[in-house]
Amino acid sequence: MCVYLIKEEQDGMCENEDISMNLFFYLYKWFSLLLLDLEEYYFEQHTAYNVISNSTNQKRRIRGSLKICSKSIIFEPEPAAEPILKIPLRDCKLIEGVEENDQNPFNESKLVGLSIVCKQVFHIKESNIVAPYRIERGDQSFFFQLDMSRKTEDVIQILLQLHRASCLNKLGDQTAMIAANLQSRLARTSFDKNSFQSVSEKPHMECEAEMVTPLVTNPGHVCITDQNLYFQPLNSYPEQVVKIMLHSVRRIYKRRHGLRPLGLEVFCSENDLCSDIYLKFYNTKDRDELYYYIATFLENHMVEQTAESYMLQWQRGHISNYQYLLHLNNLADRSCNDLSQYPVFPWVIADYTSTELDLRNPASFRDLSKPVGALNKERLERLLARYRDMPDPKFMYGSHYSSPGYVLFYLVRVAPEYMLCLQNGRYDHADRMFNSISETWKNCLEGATDFKELIPEFYGNDVSFLENNLNLDLGKRQGGRMVGDVSMPPWASDTRDFLQKCQQALESQHVSEHLHEWIDLIFGYKQRGSEAIGAHNVFHPLTYEGGIDCDSIEDPDQKIAMLTQILEFGQTPKQLFTTPHPQRITPRFQSMSRTHSQNASLSELSPASISEDSSFEDLTEESRKMAWNHMSKLKMVGDHKIHKEAVTGIAVTRAGLSVFTSSQDSTLKMFSKDSSSLQRSISFSNMALSSCLILPEDATVVCSSWDNNVYFYSIAYGRRQDTIMGHDDAVSKVCWKENRLYTASWDSTVKVWRCVAAEVSSSRRGPFELLAELEHDAGVSVCRKAFDIQDTSLGVRLGCVPSACWDIPHLNRPFWMESLGDRLGVQPCSVQAMTRREMVQSVNTISLNQAGTLLASGTKEGAVSLWDTTNSTLLHQIQCHSGKIHDIAFSPDSRHVLSAGEDCSLKVVDVQTGMLLSSVAADEPQRCFCWDGNTALSGGETGDLLVWDIMAGRVTHRIPGHSGPVTAMWMNEQCSSIITGGEDKHLIFWKPQY
Repeated sequence: MCVYLIKEEQDGMCENEDISMNLFFYLYKWFSLLLLDLEEYYFEQHTAYNVISNSTNQKRRIRGSLKICSKSIIFEPEPAAEPILKIPLRDCKLIEGVEENDQNPFNESKLVGLSIVCKQVFHIKESNIVAPYRIERGDQSFFFQLDMSRKTEDVIQILLQLHRASCLNKLGDQTAMIAANLQSRLARTSFDKNSFQSVSEKPHMECEAEMVTPLVTNPGHVCITDQNLYFQPLNSYPEQVVKIMLHSVRRIYKRRHGLRPLGLEVFCSENDLCSDIYLKFYNTKDRDELYYYIATFLENHMVEQTAESYMLQWQRGHISNYQYLLHLNNLADRSCNDLSQYPVFPWVIADYTSTELDLRNPASFRDLSKPVGALNKERLERLLARYRDMPDPKFMYGSHYSSPGYVLFYLVRVAPEYMLCLQNGRYDHADRMFNSISETWKNCLEGATDFKELIPEFYGNDVSFLENNLNLDLGKRQGGRMVGDVSMPPWASDTRDFLQKCQQALESQHVSEHLHEWIDLIFGYKQRGSEAIGAHNVFHPLTYEGGIDCDSIEDPDQKIAMLTQILEFGQTPKQLFTTPHPQRITPRFQSMSRTHSQNASLSELSPASISEDSSFEDLTEESRKMAWNHMSKLKMVGDHKIHKEAVTGIAVTRAGLSVFTSSQDSTLKMFSKDSSSLQRSISFSNMALSSCLILPEDATVVCSSWDNNVYFYSIAYGRRQDTIMGHDDAVSKVCWKENRLYTASWDSTVKVWRCVAAEVSSSRRGPFELLAELEHDAGVSVCRKAFDIQDTSLGVRLGCVPSACWDIPHLNRPFWMESLGDRLGVQPCSVQAMTRREMVQSVNTISLNQAGTLLASGTKEGAVSLWDTTNSTLLHQIQCHSGKIHDIAFSPDSRHVLSAGEDCSLKVVDVQTGMLLSSVAADEPQRCFCWDGNTALSGGETGDLLVWDIMAGRVTHRIPGHSGPVTAMWMNEQCSSIITGGEDKHLIFWKPQY
């Protein structure tokens, strides 16, 4: 049964079984808005009698409710055996009052009822059975008596006005006249504040809106207070007032409705498809005001989730494939209340003929990199031939993969009234119904116009939509068989087994590895433009958001016809991603290997096969998990002041006995943990040291300095052993991996040096071979643009070194700029003065992944660059921060990079695609951090240590530490020992408490 189409309860809970029962009850409620035509309104109702005269002039009075609607009159009789009568106003030949037959000429005439003569009438739910409507054609007369006869004249006048509207030749004129009637009714009424739950409530705003349910809308008044959101239907149907308690709201979404930004959907439960109310406003201003009021109310109660944040959770296995697709559908304006934008799910299984379903065999699965229309090569060739000969605007597919008709095709067994509403009181032909899983899949592969995907119900737990539990008469197929339950594939023992296997397939290893390809087609960068053409994923332009501006169409008839066509055809989801979607991290992709070829592609670099796990590695991993689970319980076990200025780097020997620290006071200190005493103090120059590390074998310490040099200190000999003078500006950070030393500098480069630990620790001095230079070339690009120079050797051609000028702090305009025009052969006025920020990307920090195959760099200008160290090529450059990046690090699995900037934010970037996945706001800049891919421990400006849940984007614990900014952090491999240094010149030792 369709567990998402309807929600009767407003209690904030939404269990599948409860919704199924609600829907069953709903189908057998007497009157429903689904009895109205599309785009029709139900205005008011009156208790009345349908007076029927037989051939002997005997009269039978049937009590019921007379419904006045914008396009029809509906009589709902109280006796269950009597059918509902629906009289279209356009088919009425006569609507008049009937006066009382009084022989006294002195008495004022009195209306006792209304008489209607019509050309046809619909008989609905005869014998209380949901079935196609019976249409009785030919002139027929009806006589209705209102229980309150004094209202008869008013009802007649309303009906005559609506009848005139329905008989207008132009659809636009009909719609305008009905809309005027509706607005007049809304203007004459207001929200009844007696409906407030509490007398202490303070109203914030009131406006008109329509409550949206599948295929119908219901106008009324919205009122929001400091405690509740109310909707009061104009017709008091299905209840006098709908109430949503603000403290129970979990999510709110702005929606497109009718291609216009007028919708707002409110959720009070964690079930992502089951909303509590969907409202359509008459103008965007009212919608936005209500949205921001609720959003402000929720600021302290929930964290706003984005597509990127959900992507991060999905990648790391925190949410399932099913949950992720639900979230993406929600964010892309897909709603169960809008059948033209119903949530879309993929076909994932391709085998519907075998007796056993082998989920380990790739051949059992559909190719998720292709749209349904491109799965059959022969059909695709025919479609492409037509596409090439088609005039603009071109499209490959004449129907969409999701539309109201397709949704109800799947759900007719639990939502028959929706199908009858959509198809004017009829079911589809029996042979075109949803009869068989395998037949439906075959038609999607071979049919000339069938390209439909699936709906979420195929991956849920409720089997009712596959079974004819309501005993509906859906027709007889060729061969004489009645349409009953949906036929299951041979590998499914029953409907429940079918859904379970569908769930297993969706969450399988194969689908997890390829689902991102389908997301690229439906929600991502292959949805539009040249990528869509290359992927054979082009639908009619009107189905895309922004494909047409309905407000720009002046002809009302044309506008309504266009809108109706679009809504019935289906709509493409809102585009959520404009770059390739990263692959999910699955069990076989856990670590990086350095066995790649020099020409390895990025897709090969990111996921690599994991080696055999040893028991020691298992033990280390368990130790890490336990430590991170207790990171909020850090205990300070030592506090020592050993420097005269801020600590900039921390390195610890393998045994953990000696701690080396670098500082802005230009010294390298050696501290003994055992004796808690300072053992050595070394100074290389009078400039600040920016970082330090210890080479393997604990023989040499490497330090970077603001004097443009890198120093090597021999622990055994107690002296400086070597120096690299390889940069033109301060060296900001050093890293080492597998005989390679990486030095980052403010001169816009990261240089890679051959650095063999055993050779460095020997007494002989030797040259360091420069292997590669990673240019952060924003400066060169700007120079080319500013001076129209196509040569990268700017310094040579100018006869100067621009960076030398930047060391003069009092100059806003470099002094060499005055002669620049002469050197370039242009006038000085045509030369753009540029600051240092515009000319270069000063590298402030770098980090290697565990395998040393990838390097991430962060600049003072806020850019993150990702490099393949195997061939020294730039993979991605992303402008992440609005200011200096303080620290950067890979996740342990090398899938993501986390950066911390002076703009008070933490940013997560996907390594494979270069996509910015998440931005986490902080109250203060975070200067340094360690993280396990999910949780981060950072040091901020105030001196506290912060424990972050990166997925949720919030601080879970704050631990008091330093008296000033935390500037350096070290964590051992088991994550069981932490050391921090700060501007307060202190070194603090920490241990998680278990």
